Amino acid sequence: MSGLPHSPHALVTGGGRGIGRAIAESLASAGATVTIIGRNAAALEEAVNAGAAHFAAVADVANETALKAAIAEAHARKPIDILIANAGSAESAPFAKSDSALFARMMDINFMGVVHAIHGVLPGMKDRPYGRIVVIASTAGLKGYAYVSAYAAAKHAAVGLVRSLALELAGSNMTVNAVCPGFTDTDLVAGSIDNIMKKTGRSREQAVAELAKHNPQGRLIAPQEVADAVLWLCGQGSSAITGQAIAVAGGEI
Repeated sequence: MSGLPHSPHALVTGGGRGIGRAIAESLASAGATVTIIGRNAAALEEAVNAGAAHFAAVADVANETALKAAIAEAHARKPIDILIANAGSAESAPFAKSDSALFARMMDINFMGVVHAIHGVLPGMKDRPYGRIVVIASTAGLKGYAYVSAYAAAKHAAVGLVRSLALELAGSNMTVNAVCPGFTDTDLVAGSIDNIMKKTGRSREQAVAELAKHNPQGRLIAPQEVADAVLWLCGQGSSAITGQAIAVAGGEI
């Protein structure tokens, strides 16, 4: 069997928009009960109303207390089998202008947010007959990019966590993997495009091309392409795949 087991409960952080919403909707379509967590209550509510998820909770992944409370509420509703640690944020600046506060923000959201989420689900998931943890990292977790040193450092940390935790849990029923998208057509990348336009005076088409040039296929990745990779990792046929950082990037990595 390669699909999901019967009606697992999947928790998706940052599930109200972009990649997270595409993942939530794919899991729901595959038969999972899906709970999404995020900071934007309106986006979460719209996703639930549209059928992309079944339940939602407002919490900032950088706030350990709030996130763990939201996870505990979801677990009480139905034990969690799948965690998709997707929530993230990106800021760009030359390293010389990247102060400690910027590094702290990137680590709090992109790395510690993953740590908090895993800590929240792991005790209950260990007792389940099946468990999947998928961290949405980035190609910035596998290589460097100029002007995003703090973001890249945080994503490298997330990938290191995945590889280490997978070894700790290798004797269990759980797998731990990362999916590393290249530049993806989301609100987050739209912000990067606006930043390029503002700083360089380039047109939107030129700004998109600046990002797309990293992809040998010459395009941005679609959120659904990332969701498809995640869905496969959550399936029963991927039980031998753990500790991996899979690039969805058109051959960039």
